[in-house]
Amino acid sequence: MYIWQIIPKVSEKLVKQYPDFHPVILQLLANRGLIEKEEIKKFFQVNYNNLLDPFLFKHMNEAVDLIISHIKAGNKIVIYGDYDADGITASAILVEILTIFKANVGVYIPDRTSEGYGLNEKAIDEIARTETKLIITVDNGIRNKKEVAYIKNLGLNVIITDHHEALADKNDWPDCLIINPHAEDYSFKSLAGVGVSFKLTLALIKKSKLTEEQKKRLEERILDLVTIGTVADCVSLIGENRILVSYGLKMINKLPRIGLSELIKVAQGNGPKKDISSWNISWQIAPRINSAGRLDHANTAFRLLITKDQKEAKLISEKLNIKNSERQKLTEAIVESCKIKVEKEMLDDKILILVSPSLDENAKALDWPEGVIGLVAGKICELYSRPTLVITKMDKEIKGSGRSIEEFNITKAIEQANQYLVKFGGHAQACGFTVNNQVDLLKFAIDLKKIAKEQLIEIDLTSKLIIEAELNLLEINNQLVEKLEEFEPFGEGNLRPKFVSFNLIIIDKITMGADNQHVKFKFDNFWAVAFRQTEKWRELKIGDKVDVVYYIEFNEFNGRKTIQMNVIDIRGTAVSG
Repeated sequence: MYIWQIIPKVSEKLVKQYPDFHPVILQLLANRGLIEKEEIKKFFQVNYNNLLDPFLFKHMNEAVDLIISHIKAGNKIVIYGDYDADGITASAILVEILTIFKANVGVYIPDRTSEGYGLNEKAIDEIARTETKLIITVDNGIRNKKEVAYIKNLGLNVIITDHHEALADKNDWPDCLIINPHAEDYSFKSLAGVGVSFKLTLALIKKSKLTEEQKKRLEERILDLVTIGTVADCVSLIGENRILVSYGLKMINKLPRIGLSELIKVAQGNGPKKDISSWNISWQIAPRINSAGRLDHANTAFRLLITKDQKEAKLISEKLNIKNSERQKLTEAIVESCKIKVEKEMLDDKILILVSPSLDENAKALDWPEGVIGLVAGKICELYSRPTLVITKMDKEIKGSGRSIEEFNITKAIEQANQYLVKFGGHAQACGFTVNNQVDLLKFAIDLKKIAKEQLIEIDLTSKLIIEAELNLLEINNQLVEKLEEFEPFGEGNLRPKFVSFNLIIIDKITMGADNQHVKFKFDNFWAVAFRQTEKWRELKIGDKVDVVYYIEFNEFNGRKTIQMNVIDIRGTAVSG
């Protein structure tokens, strides 16, 4: 059961200030913090030239010069990546561009289970044995001070490119060139790891001796990967990210690389082929790329993104599709077992800490692979609107992943209890960590519960449905829906707008789909479809008066385009619970 929370209406003063805007559109802009004319113009007129200069990063010039010196010397350069979609795409764009610049370049992506996130000494030794002279991290490294010192002691150069939060004390930062918006005064803080990698790549391209047309083509050819990684990492799609994703989607739909083309085919199945949107990346493409690192090794997905062989691309795409199905089933099973535990024991807890059966030697239950615990944490957090930690044991290591609500910075919380951790890192709403041992795990859990209780004491943790505006159905027309489409691409910071209408009377009701799993209601002149919700709303009948939360969209069928309401939630006298 959700609390419906409608964002307050914009002031009459703002409405009068912008008479040319539909009040609903103005409301959506204000909800996103866009109230100045120049900001609104940039939002709707997305311009690639509005990207910030990559050389605004303090160490960018030095980093580019260092890379160029190693290219000229013929030295081996290794890109040290990460095993999620952000890290894989970040690795791929640097490898691709450095290869074009005739660099002797390789890639190292650690194994999620045996190595974990970030730099590690065993991997560094392996890389050093290949006579590598420069390591460039992508999507990691900002908390690897000790490992960077180890690299330098071996006589190697290192550049950190990362987007994760740096430790508060600069003395705890790695002693090397760092390119990270959180580690300096770069004005846009929300770049994904691939966005930071792109900035380095862009700087290399700008400093090259290529013609302007050649430079433009090189930038364009990697925007598809920047888009995949940015959307996959759930960073804000406002500002620079909106520009990158908007242009990247155009490239994906215009001329996708072979690997993406094959992956799109398996993701969309036998249905009608449609243009790829941010939704397709979030729910179809990124999960399949991530499945490689979750259940196998991310090298498979990396290979898919750089291959020029269609047969190889097709084979890898089919393999990732199978892995993704396995991941979905496994995640669903673990989520169900977690829900049972939460309902029985944790409904009064401010933070949910769920521990795998692998930490109980006597347990005979489904184990929790490290590759899916972040997904489980995200689903449980969403279901119960509470910060959630999911912890498992892989071999001898105890590892955890956390997801959180807006009111609770999960990474800062675990940092307060870092005496029990081997390592940790993350964002305000997502974290990863390794615990010393089971004794420390118990102490860590006690501390986190205390921290959450203190910080969330006055916070209502009932799940909230944030609604952007109330609409009268008479306000809905083609012009409004077309203007709403200009808000694309949707994602964090620019979520697809949810609307609410009150006191609607159901004048018709039908079910559809192979198993009648979808239900449609007719309100006035509009049909409202509730996908996979037939059973949920089975008690509603013609004549009932209801309140509805929904998206507005165009539905195209048999060449006919009509406006459709896409149901999120319904309330009314006939609705139980």
